Amino acid sequence: MSLSMILTGDINLLGVQDPGQPFTLVEHEFRAADVVYGNLECCLYDAPGGGPHNNPAFFAPAAVAGEALKRGGVQAVGIANNVNFGEVAVRASIKRLDELGIPHTGAGDNLAQARAPIVLKRGDTRIGFLQRTSVYWTANHEAKDDAPGVAVIRGNTAYQVPLHREVQPMNRPGVAPIIVTWTDPEYLQRFRDDVKSLREKSDIVVASLHWGNGDEVLQYMTEIAHAAIDEGADVVMGHGPHDHVLPVEIYKGKPIFYGMGALSFYIGHGGRKRGWTGLLVRLMFSGRKLDSAAFQFVRQDDEMRITPQKIEDVQGVFDKISKKSAVYGTRLRANGDQVVVELA
Repeated sequence: MSLSMILTGDINLLGVQDPGQPFTLVEHEFRAADVVYGNLECCLYDAPGGGPHNNPAFFAPAAVAGEALKRGGVQAVGIANNVNFGEVAVRASIKRLDELGIPHTGAGDNLAQARAPIVLKRGDTRIGFLQRTSVYWTANHEAKDDAPGVAVIRGNTAYQVPLHREVQPMNRPGVAPIIVTWTDPEYLQRFRDDVKSLREKSDIVVASLHWGNGDEVLQYMTEIAHAAIDEGADVVMGHGPHDHVLPVEIYKGKPIFYGMGALSFYIGHGGRKRGWTGLLVRLMFSGRKLDSAAFQFVRQDDEMRITPQKIEDVQGVFDKISKKSAVYGTRLRANGDQVVVELA
């Protein structure tokens, strides 16, 4: 059985007033796909007073934003990210998703619920998703055994003196440190166990990770991505840096999209309008085998519509991601307005 899957970057529906507006140019494709999954970068929550734009959370109107997701053909979402926090908002958003019949993973009333994956069934094929975040607030955010929140993978940072640098030795004032990141071993093992368990009950596994800082792939991100594939994930999709598209790596024949940018992000922090670029990833499977992987760049226009882009209109972004992906030995090839990821 062949199966088509679409993966998206961050979906923030702040400011949406017409539920038919954001997805109008892509909803036909979304509804034709067997599976559409994205990172929901907002809470479907009607905050008292309307929820100011400068709040670190994004509170999108529950009725309108929820209807936009449903009408747009989004079939499942991840909700482990840095804007999904606060007990009331998390519970309200989950309740709205449940009312809409949109499966979700990554947050819950307690740690067990937050860690729980979702498994979609399409014919005889079972597709499993699980999401974690390494970018989150230190208070009132991480799910506990007896407290609501999001499922996290803790990361660590160290600043290393560049002892062996031949140019600019460390005794020279102003020499920048080397930034080293790594994953907390206990959290990483827990994640490994969860991926392995999901693999046992799924034909296809997608690991969805909220992470990153700017346009670089940090060491802890690669550590988590490789661990996911080692334990059975077929695809790793990263999200978090809204304003950057990050490289693609092929590891053991499986694609890692380190940063998928923004799908729907017309209004950001402070109420400012954004023109960010994202990836719309298209995957084709035959049974458990990934046959092809490709993506198209997307942006939102001034009417808040998600708009697939022509290659020539995002040539600079394409050149940058191609060059950075080549460092991993990954070749990206333009085919019309799509970019083909060579899996070999």
